[in-house]
Amino acid sequence: MKSDEPIGYRRFLTPLPVALLSLATVLAALAPEEGAVHSHLTLLPLVAVTAAWTLAMYTLRSGKWRSRTGPMLTYVAGQQVLAALLMTQHPIFFVFAVIGFVQAYDLLPPQWALVSVGATSLIINLVPSGVPDNSKRIAIAAASVSLQTCLIGVFGNLAHRFNQRSEERRRLVAELKAAIAENNGLHAQLLIQAREAGIQDERQRMAHEIHDTIAQGLAGIITQLQAADRTRPQPEQREWHLEQARMLARESLTAARRSVAALRPAELEEAAHLPSAIQDLARRWSAREDVPASVEATGDPVPLLTEIEIALFRVAQETLANIAKHARASKVRLTISYLEDTVMLDVHDNGVGFTVTDLDGPPPADGDSGYGLDGLRRRLDRVLGTLTVESTPGTGTAVNASVPAIRRGTGS
Repeated sequence: MKSDEPIGYRRFLTPLPVALLSLATVLAALAPEEGAVHSHLTLLPLVAVTAAWTLAMYTLRSGKWRSRTGPMLTYVAGQQVLAALLMTQHPIFFVFAVIGFVQAYDLLPPQWALVSVGATSLIINLVPSGVPDNSKRIAIAAASVSLQTCLIGVFGNLAHRFNQRSEERRRLVAELKAAIAENNGLHAQLLIQAREAGIQDERQRMAHEIHDTIAQGLAGIITQLQAADRTRPQPEQREWHLEQARMLARESLTAARRSVAALRPAELEEAAHLPSAIQDLARRWSAREDVPASVEATGDPVPLLTEIEIALFRVAQETLANIAKHARASKVRLTISYLEDTVMLDVHDNGVGFTVTDLDGPPPADGDSGYGLDGLRRRLDRVLGTLTVESTPGTGTAVNASVPAIRRGTGS
């Protein structure tokens, strides 16, 4: 029914009974009741007993104790008896008695709370002046008790329901936060697995590329140099073999540079953060292609996992290359958005556009994939990202890459 930790108004409600009892005691001492039968010898022990009862049964107890109906019924009944006794000594102790109105719907079920409100109203209205001795006073007292009980009961019940719903929402929010935290942990684990799979794929790709290009090129260079040695007496043949060796060396150097470029881009190493790297990329591309390219960043740029930043940078790089090759655009806009759990890169151009469904067909005969989107999708898949493309002929193209916003160091 109630949580262990005091929340909201309960932080103020917990010390309130003792505070009201202290206030009433001070007021009684400052303005003693004339002609009353009380004395300090009677009042002070009664105040002490009331304070001890309140502290032992309520103020010093835990939330679990205060959520139990049985002990709280006992506490409220005892409190009302003690409040009535105090009011027989001095009517100012109604200041303490009204705590029954405040606590009823916080400590008791609604049906018992209404009974408690009625009892508190009877004590406050009847104890100071005694039981009415004529029909007029009885009617006034009955009306007062009934009106107090009904009004406080109605509003107390409404407040009780509101508090229940608030605590239910608080519980659901806590459960949702726990679920989100658990989901983030699972997401990080999946990304680690995807990263490990991507590393393995990258190693295999590099091994194949080294074998198919650089190693074969080096083997060809050695073969041509050996042939050049054998043809020293024939200068023309020797020069031809040397030229072949030089050509193979240039091709191998190009392949080696391409393999190195497939690793973390130098632009990311040099830039303060990913948006700066993309701005530098767009600026160089714009100067080379003579096409205006603007870059906008929204949100707070946070350092992402290296694989995620590389993937987004390669998307920007490949998309700009595709625009230069195919789009015939006169304007390009790049937007990188940092959201709470997602980072998105949007690239828009006003070029000729194309039919997106054509991407599902076979690549052109020249081996060009058309727009290189399949490679971008595979790259984003390795970091649990997605790629969407919107385009129609004559209306330009919009490319959106979305990746999880997992910060650098998460899951490591």
